[in-house]
Amino acid sequence: MSARPRPGDFGVDPEPRGEKKRRPKVDKKADRKSARAQAKAARGKTTQGKAARGKAVQSKTAPSADGQGAEGSVGTQEAPGVRTVRPSSRGWSGRGRGAASYLQVPVEYRGTTVQVCGLWPFAIGAGVPLVGVPLGHHLHTGATVCGDPISWFQRAKLISNPSVYVEGLPGLGKSTTVRRMATGLAGFGAQPLVLGDLKPDYVDLIEALGGQVISLGRGRGYLNVLDPGESVGAARSLRAQGFARQAEEVEADAHGRRLTMVSALLTILRKTPPTDVEESIVDQALQVLDRRLDRVPVLADVLQVVQDAPPEVREVAVDRGSMTEYQKITRGLEASLISLARGGRLGETFAQPTTNPMRRDRAVVYDVSGLKETDVDLRAATLLACWSNGFATVNVANVLADAGLEPRRHYFVIMDELWQALRSGTGMVDRVDQLTRLNRQFGVGVAMITHTMSDLLALPTEEDRMKARGFVERAGMVVVGGLPAAEMPLLTAALPFSQAEQDLITGWSAPPSWDATTGRESDPPGRGKFLIKVGGRPGIPIQVKLTQTERSINDTNKLWATQSRIGRVEEETTS
Repeated sequence: MSARPRPGDFGVDPEPRGEKKRRPKVDKKADRKSARAQAKAARGKTTQGKAARGKAVQSKTAPSADGQGAEGSVGTQEAPGVRTVRPSSRGWSGRGRGAASYLQVPVEYRGTTVQVCGLWPFAIGAGVPLVGVPLGHHLHTGATVCGDPISWFQRAKLISNPSVYVEGLPGLGKSTTVRRMATGLAGFGAQPLVLGDLKPDYVDLIEALGGQVISLGRGRGYLNVLDPGESVGAARSLRAQGFARQAEEVEADAHGRRLTMVSALLTILRKTPPTDVEESIVDQALQVLDRRLDRVPVLADVLQVVQDAPPEVREVAVDRGSMTEYQKITRGLEASLISLARGGRLGETFAQPTTNPMRRDRAVVYDVSGLKETDVDLRAATLLACWSNGFATVNVANVLADAGLEPRRHYFVIMDELWQALRSGTGMVDRVDQLTRLNRQFGVGVAMITHTMSDLLALPTEEDRMKARGFVERAGMVVVGGLPAAEMPLLTAALPFSQAEQDLITGWSAPPSWDATTGRESDPPGRGKFLIKVGGRPGIPIQVKLTQTERSINDTNKLWATQSRIGRVEEETTS
């Protein structure tokens, strides 16, 4: 055996005493370069291996002389042990690799398909309609929601009836939402018509739009129910252009409306409709006045004709040639006309010439807020007269447009506080029912606003209640605000609502909370929040927010703007 060499032997350096053995110095930078070179070479071999295998597969599956491969097609496979590394949704994981612990919400932009087509594939379609008046933002997505009954019917073809039914508890913004629709539609060319503003809520808006405000009430203004309005001028223009038949239709419509209004006033005054003979007498009296007078007649002129008893009137009275019999037949009618013409229970509102004639070329509101709730009969008669006058003007505009003499005009009829209008008197339910069925033929959009379904079902007769339920069922759009849970069965009976939608609506009806910091109540949780329903489709929840300009014309609590003060009224002293 050979002995182990020791320090001091030949060829072996002696180990110095007192010094530690040192490790050889390693060049780390060179090692890293070498490792990268080896990894690069390995990737090159892998690529070459894949290419070689690809060639082998191609040769293996090459078609034979008969056009068929020697074996079935074989797909390429990755080399074993090699996997593709991709970053996660938050970036490359690991220390120093830039992974994000918090993902910010990306900025969203909205535009037309022409504007954003170059951003494909990062653009997606909008989930809410963008046709019509901008109403607000989607509660869940924040997207802009547009809509109104006329635009959705005429342009978007989303609904089959240009009408909207709005329902919700007081103070949540029903009238504000409809005013937003009216403002936008005025910009689109449709003219708002408020045929009886009972609060008033729309006077400031119509004034801001440059429209016409017609005030009615005791001592505030008069509306002559025998005034044909713009029918006379329209008939004259039609005849001048060779449309004689259309002119006769306009005159006949005006005559029928006057007769209907006199009969309605007699019904409200007597609580019973006039007889057939009395209606025939009034009809002939109006025709006599049209032949005799060169001015617009009033109710006192009708009374005078009945008292004068011309042959045309006596003929329809069937008095058998006896003046005594004629007086007996017309006694009740004469007494009713005296009450209407000389200021009875209905006052002189309909007995004087019209103070402010309605125009067809601008927005109009009939301000009847001066009529007290105790004047039930006067309210009913005034609303009927406003409706008759308003739709007479719409009819004239349609006839002139059909003849090509004027541009086509569409109107947006607003019926706020619908429950008051329906309860105001006999005939109002039938009027609204006719409008909801024929508004497409009239060329008008309709907005009906009330608090709950219970308001519609509180009408006196079952027939009227069934007609009122049809208002909701026939509405093209239904906009629902906060409602109590007890209202849901009545609402779902007319329109389907999912349980989630019902929970959303009832949640908006919660009362406001008390803010201890300001010492005031905070805004109700459902203020400005509505659910838009179209048939059985899922509802669209929106949040309506007012602009600064709109706030000045949307204050329905003006009487509460200043603090009440208690003080003694100083009496004027006369010297």
